[in-house]
Amino acid sequence: MERITAARGPELRCKGWRQEALLRMLENVLENGENQKELIVYASLGKAARNWPSYHAIVRTLKELEEDETLVIQSGKPIGIFKTHAQAPLVVMANCNLVGRWATSENFYSLQEKGLIIWGGLTAAAWQYIGSQGVIQGTYEIFQSIARMHFGGDLRGRVILTAGLGGMGGAQPLAGTMANAAILCVEVSEERIDKRIASGYLQRKTDDLDEALAWIGEAAAAAESLSVGLLGNAADIYPELLRRGVVPDIVTDQTSAHDLLYGYIPSGYSAARAAEVRVADPQRLQDDAGQSIAAEIRAMLAFKERGAIVFDNGNNIRTQAVKYGVPDAFDIDIFTEAFLRPLFARAIGPFRWIALSGDKEDIRKIDEYILDEFKDNEIAVNWIRLANAYVPVEGLPARIGWFGHGDRTKLALAVNRMVREEKLSGPVAFSRDHLDAGAMAHPNIMTERMKDGSDAISDWPLLNAMMSCSSMADLVAIHSGGGGYAGYMTSAGITIVADGSAATDVRLELALNNDTALGVLRYADAGYEQSFDEIERKGIRRVNADI
Repeated sequence: MERITAARGPELRCKGWRQEALLRMLENVLENGENQKELIVYASLGKAARNWPSYHAIVRTLKELEEDETLVIQSGKPIGIFKTHAQAPLVVMANCNLVGRWATSENFYSLQEKGLIIWGGLTAAAWQYIGSQGVIQGTYEIFQSIARMHFGGDLRGRVILTAGLGGMGGAQPLAGTMANAAILCVEVSEERIDKRIASGYLQRKTDDLDEALAWIGEAAAAAESLSVGLLGNAADIYPELLRRGVVPDIVTDQTSAHDLLYGYIPSGYSAARAAEVRVADPQRLQDDAGQSIAAEIRAMLAFKERGAIVFDNGNNIRTQAVKYGVPDAFDIDIFTEAFLRPLFARAIGPFRWIALSGDKEDIRKIDEYILDEFKDNEIAVNWIRLANAYVPVEGLPARIGWFGHGDRTKLALAVNRMVREEKLSGPVAFSRDHLDAGAMAHPNIMTERMKDGSDAISDWPLLNAMMSCSSMADLVAIHSGGGGYAGYMTSAGITIVADGSAATDVRLELALNNDTALGVLRYADAGYEQSFDEIERKGIRRVNADI
């Protein structure tokens, strides 16, 4: 099969740039994906389309789609084309949404095997994944927050221990070195380690723990940054480090622990052995994975007792550990509540833009605009400078930056004007992570321990998707899933294409302003003071029903 890559240049295969943009975004997630043959983008099972006939039907339909039509997609399968209007979304989709009590891992796997459903991840099936760089800044900001809170603002001389170098976890080594730390990354797949080295995200590899510790120790002693990939299993390595009395400064994990059948490889298994047992005895594989996760979490809890900063990086590992006999797993903090919630309360989160022309110069010009126009945004300016120095291009040139209400709109409108004035080589797509202020309900990640106890209320992402449709975004997605690909979360995603037109100015302003305003109001409703301040400063209209 010929490898899929995103189209570049000015030539259109579709009837307009909005349709062409979504087609290139679909191609781009597969170009950046872990297993293109199986349509898998990341996290073991996050797919871009349900199957190859569905993929080809989506491509064919996008090429034929008129400006006043909308394509409806159900769990990666195109269902129908509907007459709407020229400002309506071109694509609306829903992935992996199961009814309440039926939202179990067992039901998901059964439906998946019947070809009726896929897990869309957060940005995989919504065609918004931009490679590991899409995760790097969030990981970097977590490390920087820890540095400010616990280490005087700098991680020089500090050691980070983590695991997982897949499509999401692969961002960790580069984020760690960008934060000036020495970072040890445990990974069961040598292929993944080699992939991260080839991309420039990882510096060294070894299968010898002693060698890995020697390298990390030398770097920390010299206050130098270093990333090392250690071939091994976290369920073995973490307890062994404890036995040796090695206590890193920071400990986390970003393996595919959310899935016990296809993701997390148990101790004593190779990937090939896991594939065999998955067919022969799937329950045994899941139980062995769960027991291995329990061993890893017990070690992480012990690291915390010995003074390490330990946190869950959003892969549902604590939930799995509780199921397999570690009742105190939730003594480990979740990264959102511990380090990022004050930002989310102001709707400041991971915004992203993709140069659909394929021209890196377009991203450079947008970088220059940000450095000139957003001087007071320290997070964004610092990241743009670092990204230019460290982050390689994957697929279509793209960038990510943490912007909030009003700033996202200002940037997008400026870019649309640059497209209109032909200062850029082509249109630019704007999107964001689903893990955003008003776009996710996940009681074990995004909304854990909300001030008002509203952790599990999923009205907010559903409202977000409806608002995005009424605000004329080009693509709107509603996803559910999470741990075990079942009912752990609900999220919403949007994409808007800056094609240079005046009509797009309206779409960008409405969709982006309403998206972030809803995020601020969600946190205000939960009682966060930062949100009340943001409402007052930005003039967001809130209806106060508590008077």
